[in-house]
Amino acid sequence: MELTDFTADVLALGEPTHFEPAFARLRNDLFAQLAEHGFRSIALETDRVAALDGGFSHNLGEVDANRQLLAWLREYNENTDEPLAFHGFDAPTEMFSAPSPRAYLEHVRDYLGLDVDIAALTGDDERWSRSEAILDPAQSPGASSEARELRVIADDLLVALHARASRPDAGWWRAKVHATAGRGLLRYHAASARPGDRETRIARLAGMRAVLMAENLLDIHALEAPRGRTLVFAHNGHLQRSGSGAGAIAGSLLGDRYAFVAGSLGHSDAIGLGEPAPDTYEGVLQRDTKTWRLAEVPDGRKRADTKPERGYFGLDADVLDGAAAVWHIA
Repeated sequence: MELTDFTADVLALGEPTHFEPAFARLRNDLFAQLAEHGFRSIALETDRVAALDGGFSHNLGEVDANRQLLAWLREYNENTDEPLAFHGFDAPTEMFSAPSPRAYLEHVRDYLGLDVDIAALTGDDERWSRSEAILDPAQSPGASSEARELRVIADDLLVALHARASRPDAGWWRAKVHATAGRGLLRYHAASARPGDRETRIARLAGMRAVLMAENLLDIHALEAPRGRTLVFAHNGHLQRSGSGAGAIAGSLLGDRYAFVAGSLGHSDAIGLGEPAPDTYEGVLQRDTKTWRLAEVPDGRKRADTKPERGYFGLDADVLDGAAAVWHIA
């Protein structure tokens, strides 16, 4: 079995943790191979607006393999008539903060040449971006009258953009990404302003992030499908077909045009993870793997030595439900 055997427009390659560097390094090698088989773009779990200029969010710019990927893409595109594209598909939010929508909406306003005083409605950017605006509903501007008016403006800007979509150029697509991000931030801040206990609010915000990520995935697919296929790389939790994450949403709408390959890890010195028990999913995969391999979904049980504090979550029935295959790194 090879990744090139899959015919889906969107091939979603998961990883069980961000902190084992072998996944990102191998991803780079695999994308270089897939580029010779009809793949024209790659999308990572980073802010879509930042990615327009080769930037990263969530500290992913500190990952060597991510910087190496961008360098390789630039070199590749200097020597081809069919360039490869780099996308982020995440919202511009961090773990406990989300920026003001002002700059995103102003970008669209300026592109359209409209006279709308967005700054008068947003006020000081810090009142949106400080962590208290997410952690404490009472300190969130998301339910204010100004925020409600901004959501109307964001919708109007998108309508105005689509009215000019007969011949979209690079500037139009950039403006659309900014408009979508600005509207998404207003939705996210509105969700943060709703009361509830901590667990309820975290689940609500995670659900909103999943919706925003799925919207970006579907938008990237619509943009890139005429040119070729897209490799998506992110944590299994975002890409799996079960549950309510971005992969579940996008996968249900794209059908067989979306294929999820779950990421699996045997042991890792980087996160202090030992060898898996022989009867776990990872233990079954570990038996015949020297470095890494692509395999069919195995029978087994969930391992008990996971380290969620390092962002590592082992394979389980939910992750594997609907997975087309597993790529296992020993």
